[in-house]
Amino acid sequence: MSKWNDRLSPQVRSIAPSGIRKFFDIAAKMEDVISLGVGEPDFVTPWLMRESCIHGLEQGYTSYTANRGTPELRAEIARHFMKRYNIDYNSETDILVTVGVSEALDLALRAVIAPGDEVLIPEPCYVSYQACTTLAGGVAVNVPAKIENEFRITPEELEPYVTNKTKAILIGYPNNPTGAIMEREDLLKIADFAEKYDLIVISDEIYGDLTYGDREHVCFASLPNMQDRTILLNGFSKAYAMTGWRIGYALGNAEIIAAMTKIHQYTMLCAPITAQIAAIDTLRHGEKYMKKMVAEYNRRRKLIYDGFKKLGLDSFEPKGAFYIFPNITSTGYTSSEFAEALIRTERVALVPGNAFGVSGEGHVRCSYATSIDKISEALARIGNFLKNHRR
Repeated sequence: MSKWNDRLSPQVRSIAPSGIRKFFDIAAKMEDVISLGVGEPDFVTPWLMRESCIHGLEQGYTSYTANRGTPELRAEIARHFMKRYNIDYNSETDILVTVGVSEALDLALRAVIAPGDEVLIPEPCYVSYQACTTLAGGVAVNVPAKIENEFRITPEELEPYVTNKTKAILIGYPNNPTGAIMEREDLLKIADFAEKYDLIVISDEIYGDLTYGDREHVCFASLPNMQDRTILLNGFSKAYAMTGWRIGYALGNAEIIAAMTKIHQYTMLCAPITAQIAAIDTLRHGEKYMKKMVAEYNRRRKLIYDGFKKLGLDSFEPKGAFYIFPNITSTGYTSSEFAEALIRTERVALVPGNAFGVSGEGHVRCSYATSIDKISEALARIGNFLKNHRR
């Protein structure tokens, strides 16, 4: 038999392993490592959600659910979006509960992308965007967002990349890895751009509840004429510390949700019933817990931003999510060299910026979803590294 690698799908061969997981795996094999790498809340899921799951198990809820998710959860999601953003989604036809937002992203791309279709992807961006586009048979067209504009993308930056094969634009704000947000006026311009070129908009809003100060997240589908054009992705992992529950959802018009459900039926069948039970109570009663966590993230955000400034590493001040993206070009290292040298010498794990696209080179991503004490110690270790290892 010939080598297995020769028999693998060309799409699979063409994508690189996650740059995030590489450094997570290194850290797992070392002692006394402070991880600013993986974007996972350090909070335990609040007891309310855990208790509802336990109660469901005690009642014997261990079966499959409807492919689209339980009617109760879909109804709660619909109520949440009406109350929060004044958007009317039909819980029977417009909502699909998924195994995390990662599945929702994969389903959305596979449902709309034909071989050779191009997807505009502002970067730096989450590592899955380009990979999932490629796996769907599409072409990821990466559009650099500039730090001078606080990593917000503009129609002027997108325009040169449009071709007759452009089918969709995939955006994720608040942004992973930069912490950037888009104001309403910014998004209105993107909405006009999408209408001009008749583009599908896939909007990943998993960090929508994590904004700071007086800034309110603007849901893209709430903009004029955008609900029917938008596939909205969201979930419970980040804002409610429910990463391991693997529970997300997609919102869109009935046709796109039906298409996504068709793929979902043949792959995942349904999201875990216990996670769906917990998600119902999360939407009904979880906001107070979420706000407490956001307030703590805000404290950490200020600490790490001020810390990097004192260390002489320029950084955009994050306004959402729980990441900061400092510039490390002054050290003389590439992003990957800096990340590897830092973990080897000072045992601080972070992610090189080029894991999030070519335009992320010269930066590293640090998550502040960890304790104040660990952030303070990590900053001290980074300071020691800069003192002793700067090129």
